[in-house]
Amino acid sequence: MGVDMAAAQSVDAKALYQQHCASCHGAQRTGLMGPALLPESLERLRPAEATQVIAQGRPATQMPAFADQLGAAGVAALAAYIRTPVQPAPHWSDEEIRASRTFAEAPKDEPAQPLWHADPMNLFVVVEGGDHHVSLVDGDRFEVIARFASRFALHGGPKFSPDGRYVYFGSRDGWITKYDLWRLRVVAEVRAGLNMRNVAVSSDGRWVMAANYLPHTLALFDADLHLRQTYSAATLDGKTSSRVSAVYDAAPRKSFVVALKDIPELWEISYDPKAAPIFDGYVHDYKMGEAIAKPGFLGVHRTPLEEPLDDFFFDQSYRNVLGATRPKSGDGAATAQVVNLDARRKIADLPIAGMPHLGSGITFAWNGSTVLASPNLKGGTIDVIDMKTWKPVASIPTPGPGFFLRSHEATPYAWADSMMSPTAKDTLTIIDKATLKPVATVREPGKTLAHVEFTKDGKFALASVWEQDGALVVYDAATFKEVKRLPMCKPVGKYNVWNKITRSEGTSH
Repeated sequence: MGVDMAAAQSVDAKALYQQHCASCHGAQRTGLMGPALLPESLERLRPAEATQVIAQGRPATQMPAFADQLGAAGVAALAAYIRTPVQPAPHWSDEEIRASRTFAEAPKDEPAQPLWHADPMNLFVVVEGGDHHVSLVDGDRFEVIARFASRFALHGGPKFSPDGRYVYFGSRDGWITKYDLWRLRVVAEVRAGLNMRNVAVSSDGRWVMAANYLPHTLALFDADLHLRQTYSAATLDGKTSSRVSAVYDAAPRKSFVVALKDIPELWEISYDPKAAPIFDGYVHDYKMGEAIAKPGFLGVHRTPLEEPLDDFFFDQSYRNVLGATRPKSGDGAATAQVVNLDARRKIADLPIAGMPHLGSGITFAWNGSTVLASPNLKGGTIDVIDMKTWKPVASIPTPGPGFFLRSHEATPYAWADSMMSPTAKDTLTIIDKATLKPVATVREPGKTLAHVEFTKDGKFALASVWEQDGALVVYDAATFKEVKRLPMCKPVGKYNVWNKITRSEGTSH
């Protein structure tokens, strides 16, 4: 579609939006039947893709094509308009959160058992981003058990209840969906915010927490998604607020740990009813009570940092957080650091150049120690750090920068993608965890091959052909040979129930 930019700039895009889009996407673009159309929600949607959706519609949805009705100039004007900030900035209150909640009561006398015949602990949840669906895959027979529609743009990885029966999905535009994997139905939904990063589920299954970019809040829910509390993501004096980068469950600590995008603080929020009280600021002797204590249960315990964290993960003890800071400008340098949650301070800098993606890092035993291995979004290497000394031990070459690194305690290998590389996005590099050297590659020529997850026993590795006409490819984890493939629509991620609820060392938590 050829576009006359002068003609596009002369179009009243705001009026076009109100006429053609507001009824589905909301007057303030915060979403109704259709998803939110805010800059924060569209970060990963390329401008050309947005233009194509407006012009040609979206298959299998109620999004119609507007090319004939609006012409090239109108389509281009709308595509540009939805990437501009909403003024004034939209709000999302506790009352609106509560009003958004829906709940489906379980039928009386419903049996507490799956509708299907498979190992519920070896089930894969596969997010298909191409048409916003989720497939449930039997990890023994590698067959699709069920497929259902999801909210727009699921993000942050689904999280499971401790028994593996329920899964919680978080969408970019703030929706949390609780789904019953056994009975194949939605249990509850709620909109936690207008733009959300991810959700976390407590190790006791009682709490769900959402990390929001917009508004600047954390939202805490019970297991059935009743709102219990919101937290303003702000400094202690309330003068500066922040987007929330991520929230994760620290199971051994019975707490949520929270990174803030714009404030140099790391928060820990305990869900242990016996949590010690919190003393903000300086205390001469906390045993003497020379400060006003806040309740430790569901209270915010702040750790000051030198730089905000963009993403992070835990060491195996859950005492240390390993986090990365993104540069504020395109020519800046990323940094990585180790923060001790007991000492409440940074204890080391991680000597990793480029742009480490620590949220996809893994740990494993090596040479009498434990090492961290992390992909790099800018360099074609896997960085390996000794977690006793926090010093580098290896830099493993890959064909190009990647996003995901995965392994399993029952396999000697780690699998890394190079999906950020224009020339090597079709290649997975298989690394020997003993020698820290590449030993093999598998390819999907001309396609994007990424995001590996293992079966419960570690014998098979599943990878995504990350395309609209993509597939889930099953490899033998010992021979690296393809075993089977299942056609899917851009399967962006897959998550094994057992590996997640047992916190396998080779996958994200």
